[in-house]
Amino acid sequence: MGQSATKTFGILTAGGDCPGLNAAIRGVCRAAHDRYNMTAVGIANGFRGLIDEDWRILRPVDFMGILTRGGTILGTSREKPFKARSREYNNDIGEDKVATIKENYRSLKLDCLVVLGGNGTNTTGYLLAREGLNVLGLPKTIDNDIIGTDRTFGFHSALSIATEAIDRLHSTAQSHSRVMIIELMGHKAGWLSLYAGVAGGGDIILIPEIPYDIKVIARHLEKRTASGRSFSIVVVAEGALSVEEARMEKKERKKYREQTVSPSIAYRLAREIEAETGLETRATVLGYTQRGGIPSASDRVLATSLGTEAANLLARGEYGKMVALQGDAIGAVDLSIPAGKVKTVPADHYMVDTAMAVGTCMGV
Repeated sequence: MGQSATKTFGILTAGGDCPGLNAAIRGVCRAAHDRYNMTAVGIANGFRGLIDEDWRILRPVDFMGILTRGGTILGTSREKPFKARSREYNNDIGEDKVATIKENYRSLKLDCLVVLGGNGTNTTGYLLAREGLNVLGLPKTIDNDIIGTDRTFGFHSALSIATEAIDRLHSTAQSHSRVMIIELMGHKAGWLSLYAGVAGGGDIILIPEIPYDIKVIARHLEKRTASGRSFSIVVVAEGALSVEEARMEKKERKKYREQTVSPSIAYRLAREIEAETGLETRATVLGYTQRGGIPSASDRVLATSLGTEAANLLARGEYGKMVALQGDAIGAVDLSIPAGKVKTVPADHYMVDTAMAVGTCMGV
């Protein structure tokens, strides 16, 4: 029993789901209950649950046996209360969502709100902290793009899934002497595609941070063909863009992409490669498979460690922070550090150099 026996905290998961969320929920709740005798209030469907008064007391039976489960027992949503603070709510009487969240936080007599999520979730947590609520954040995302932590839980699991998918494409690409493109998640950051591409032996890796030149890609593929390599694997992040697109304004780029009539970057790139080289090219979009299934052992350990540290911060009353992996230690950073930011891949990152050193083309 700790000195914080009377504390009550709310816990929610927001944004996209990913492996490791339940492990993190378990880490927070078990440590808070077993070590400090706290009460956990599970809030359903992200911040929407705090608006719609959808919550329940979590008892030990609720967070038992969930370490290995994918998804989230609390449910999630992409509700962004500050984005819609224009007094629109359910097309109804015009409630202020932030005011409703604050009112329900106080009616529940919460000592703290623990939010599990990515950039958007931790940014909302920071904004709520500025509104006077006690908030703690946990860094979750398969994109690994949260500033302040060396790694997010969910990334390692998605990396394993993506790498296995690339492995499976090798055999069919070789059988048909094709160029196979696999599109992975990552709108603004290419960590997943970069790491999976290296792990899976991708011949070309394209990420948002390094705009690609289709002629450079074509020359690389033609050189491989001339050397007797009958197939190639291209790993591309969904947010990758060409050098021409990189020069465009956001609205201009959106209009340009709408005119290409392609479902996604993989299909657009397949057309471009075939037009430049004449090589038979096929596209695979891995999609939500990357976010599903059970968490890897590494993510279970990280999520549990971050969760237990959140419970320690709760007990000490250290709010306004996001727990984080820093080197070999679990620590915490101020919520202002990740708020509104994205951790992108630096052009001089060692993994970029690693990829290029083994002959991988980065599109430039």
